[in-house]
Amino acid sequence: MKDLIRDRWLYLMLLPGVLYFVIFKYVPMYGLVMAFQDYKPHLGIMNSPWVGLKHFNRFFTEPQFWQLFSNTALLAVYNLVFFFPLPIVLALMMNEVRRERFKRFVQTLVYVPHFVSWVVVVGVFYMLFTTEGGAVNELLYALTGHKIAFLLEPEWFRTMIVTQSIWKEVGWGTIIFLAALSGVDLQLYEAARMDGANRWRQLWHITLPAIRSTIIILLILRLGNFLDSGFEHIFLMLTPTNRDVGEVFDTYVYVKGLTQSQFSYSAAVGLFKSAVGLVLVLGSNWLAKRFGQEGVY
Repeated sequence: MKDLIRDRWLYLMLLPGVLYFVIFKYVPMYGLVMAFQDYKPHLGIMNSPWVGLKHFNRFFTEPQFWQLFSNTALLAVYNLVFFFPLPIVLALMMNEVRRERFKRFVQTLVYVPHFVSWVVVVGVFYMLFTTEGGAVNELLYALTGHKIAFLLEPEWFRTMIVTQSIWKEVGWGTIIFLAALSGVDLQLYEAARMDGANRWRQLWHITLPAIRSTIIILLILRLGNFLDSGFEHIFLMLTPTNRDVGEVFDTYVYVKGLTQSQFSYSAAVGLFKSAVGLVLVLGSNWLAKRFGQEGVY
């Protein structure tokens, strides 16, 4: 109680975050019981009949399951391989900039897309890549005499999704890494220069080790959202021609849950996604600890 009274203002500042997680994260978890019921809206969760693992059995035996899983996993791997390292690289590049005004200008420039909605982002890419008057296709036609249906052809779908994610979020992702870099002791760089280390050596032996724990923690948290492709983004990019490669768990839950009112079945699909994320977080955190690194817990 003495500690609580002494640090009361710190706990007061913590309260909004705690309330957010309790109200919007923990309380809604009660609805997961629908995955084990044949939920009827007029009966409610308490009175709906229990069916056990019926919906999970149906989901795992659906012919569409492996297509959904492969589409979602491939997009997740693409984002992990191509998107995740870019904020680190950009943060390292900006950390090397010595002109503060130019550095702040670049930071502002790369932060702005984060505040643009996915509707606008997809609209901008549509205007650039559409075959009817799109700037990119007009340039391709002028150079090669051919146009490419970037927005319709299935082989371009994942490339467009990852490119849009990079343009929108890579700048925002540098914030945490820049904060970690600001805590590096400058005396380490001075000592390294005195020992004859060039900029690359300083980067490899001082800068990267300083943010290694931050990289590992963010990677673990990223794996927790491995199967979360982002419903709005994918939904806006789906067309009848690319649905075979673009249909993911998020859009599948929307179709089954909201448009077809299969609430229990869609809850089972969502619970499966969450379970996979939990296993990946626990496994990656265990591996990080095993190799002597700091984990999330």
